[in-house]
Amino acid sequence: MGQQKTAPENGTRESERRRTILRAAIDVFARKGYHGCRIADVAKEAGVAYGLVYHYFKNKDELLETVFETGWSGFISRARTVAESEGPLMEKVRRIADVAFDAYRVDPRAVKVLILEIARSPAGARINRQTAFVDVIRLSAQMFTRAKESGELRPDVDPLLASALLFGSIEMGLTAFVVGLADARDTAMLERAKAQIADSFLHGVLLSGASSKAEPAKHEPVKHELPRGEEPQDAAPPKREKAAPKSRTPKRG
Repeated sequence: MGQQKTAPENGTRESERRRTILRAAIDVFARKGYHGCRIADVAKEAGVAYGLVYHYFKNKDELLETVFETGWSGFISRARTVAESEGPLMEKVRRIADVAFDAYRVDPRAVKVLILEIARSPAGARINRQTAFVDVIRLSAQMFTRAKESGELRPDVDPLLASALLFGSIEMGLTAFVVGLADARDTAMLERAKAQIADSFLHGVLLSGASSKAEPAKHEPVKHELPRGEEPQDAAPPKREKAAPKSRTPKRG
């Protein structure tokens, strides 16, 4: 007689099946979208019986919610590690951009689902997106607050708005690849996009000794070049030329 499987073995098998179904759901959501996805499609993609999907997930809403919780929680965890670490703000911003773009490089379909089917689609309304997005913005805002206290951030920059702008820039940068505006297979372009987002953002908020504390450069006046319609204040008024005397035609006698 065959030996009965122990509880840990059964638990492992259950977890593997659940992960397989979840992976299949990500692929189908990415390919067909939420409204085009059917449970039968997920079952076929996973190579399991139709009824088995319902054993783990009651409907496709729960599938989408689980995809979000799994993908988003992983991103939040990595972003938190960066935000709470030691080091200059410039380095942290670059590392957060790394986390986001590395996630896309490793699993582009999952990121596509997060952006198009959850963050922007009405289907995502079934998920508590507000709480999730607020959490990451507040987490990052604390990082910017500490940077402001240490003198790294410009004094006029609001940490909460800076946080929203950072993640908004990252999301839009990834969207360019997700919707096909940029070639996701071009790793060099991915690197350029990541660097450009970080550099553009930092240029606007970072207080650097060379670019922010220095006084604007004073330019020497350019000789013989004046704005249109203006004349030098000490210029002499132009001389008016005397009109030539009119010739008188002699009267005929």
